[in-house]
Amino acid sequence: MGNKKLMNEDLKYIFHPCTQMKDHEKIPLIPIKKGRGAYIYDFDGNRYLDCISSWWVNLFGHSNPYINSKIKEQVEELEHVIFAGFTHKPAIDLARRLVKLTPESLNKVFFADNGSSAIEIALKMSFQYFKNRGESRPLFVSLQNSYHGETMGALAVSDTGLYKDVYSDILLKTIQAKSPSLVDEDEAISDMRDVLNRHKDKIASVVIEPLVQCAGSMKMYNPSYITKLRSLCDEMGVFLIADEIAVGFGRTGSMFACEQAGISPDFLCLSKGITGGYMPFSVVLFTDDIYDAFYCDYSEGKSFLDSHSYTGNTLACAVANAVLDIFEKDSVIEKNREKIELIKELTKPLENLPNVKEVRQRGMICAIELQGYDAKQRVGLTFFQEALKEGIYIRPLGNIIYFMPPFIITDDEIKKMVGVVEKLLRVV
Repeated sequence: MGNKKLMNEDLKYIFHPCTQMKDHEKIPLIPIKKGRGAYIYDFDGNRYLDCISSWWVNLFGHSNPYINSKIKEQVEELEHVIFAGFTHKPAIDLARRLVKLTPESLNKVFFADNGSSAIEIALKMSFQYFKNRGESRPLFVSLQNSYHGETMGALAVSDTGLYKDVYSDILLKTIQAKSPSLVDEDEAISDMRDVLNRHKDKIASVVIEPLVQCAGSMKMYNPSYITKLRSLCDEMGVFLIADEIAVGFGRTGSMFACEQAGISPDFLCLSKGITGGYMPFSVVLFTDDIYDAFYCDYSEGKSFLDSHSYTGNTLACAVANAVLDIFEKDSVIEKNREKIELIKELTKPLENLPNVKEVRQRGMICAIELQGYDAKQRVGLTFFQEALKEGIYIRPLGNIIYFMPPFIITDDEIKKMVGVVEKLLRVV
């Protein structure tokens, strides 16, 4: 069965995410048959270099032999079990390893099944922490241009109008402070201080995407802002939630972005790369102090009653452990440094092209911001379609072309990835 027949079958039944389905009257939907390494293959035999890690999740390539072997081992033993009143070794092993790996003081782990749910858990837990102490703190602060997911709470603390505006009538009322990716760092900190002072004793937590606001046009900022924000949150008595769902597990050049700021958040939300692109899964790490606020006799009513059917899924935990194995045995962070430098070397000259406004990079994330195009042109869509013809899969964010490739990408594949985009920049 070829691409066209499968595409037509799909369009009879399926509503795809972040998609205006009417576009597919003219733009082919591509059925993918298999993935190997950094490539995905369609049913007509075409292959595409996956330059965005299939929405930022795939770290070590499609159909990774080591991860495959660990799934096969686990599925023969236990695929899943309710995680209330039961536990299993893959979850225990993973929790212990994450506590050891993440910034100091994050000693407890709560499992969920996707990034948005992790944000919801951190928001709810931070609110209930104060509620359990007799305080009502109904407000949350995030940064302008932020994105934290598409469930209702996660969307409420986001600031991407494209996703959020239509639901504004039914969302939590939250506050957005100035982002250091948009204004001077000192101005951003001063604005955050003003926000926290104006709503003193009403704010439970501040939530940020450390270093890179990914869905917010890949805007980037310096770790020094996070260092200052940590001190400010301590001074004002509010929690700091680090949303490292997209930037964790080596994306910014360190295992976790917060490491570059030398701080530990009160909550750390992780997903995407934690399972290397294999399984929906997420975790929230937090401090002993937060854990203790919920530890009581059941009759006191301070329990944290959040649950998901697939919480602590055994297969996902086994995969996450396999991902951590690869990080350990292959010295991934160290090896990525050469790739980071190669991407920088190849993309920096693109700033000299008249249709390029800026090239910015943080670790294995690189963004090329375009200029001079009318918004009605949908130039990102043109780049997407033309790149596919060259065997390159990118998915621009409006006028932002970005690369977030799997860590297994080779130097030759990096050269091909950047070379195709450079070629298109000269002709589109």
